[in-house]
Amino acid sequence: MGFLKNIIIDAILFVALAGLFANTGWFYITSVWTALVAAIVLAILNALIKPILVFLSLPITILTLGLFSIVINGLMLQLTASFVGPGIHFSSFWAAMLIALIMSICNTIISNHFANQ
Repeated sequence: MGFLKNIIIDAILFVALAGLFANTGWFYITSVWTALVAAIVLAILNALIKPILVFLSLPITILTLGLFSIVINGLMLQLTASFVGPGIHFSSFWAAMLIALIMSICNTIISNHFANQ
């Protein structure tokens, strides 16, 4: 149930953040279905590739006191956008890092809310 819950939360966050950044051009998603596909792809990439990246970047993550994990999350979002195709787009890597930071904060808040129930 946790895997499916994370996919739904990520899809909702993708749509909300695309609406938030609609006028800036930094990030867009063409439809809700594209957001759902992107959330599924992101969940699969987080399960398969992210542990390898975290292990390989462990020294850098320790030196930056964990802040390099935001860069890894931005890379995962860029990789998701490249797999999904033209339906999801980040204007730059910095935009992907900003979206990753906001998504991480929102996921932490939502996870803590569900954990307390």
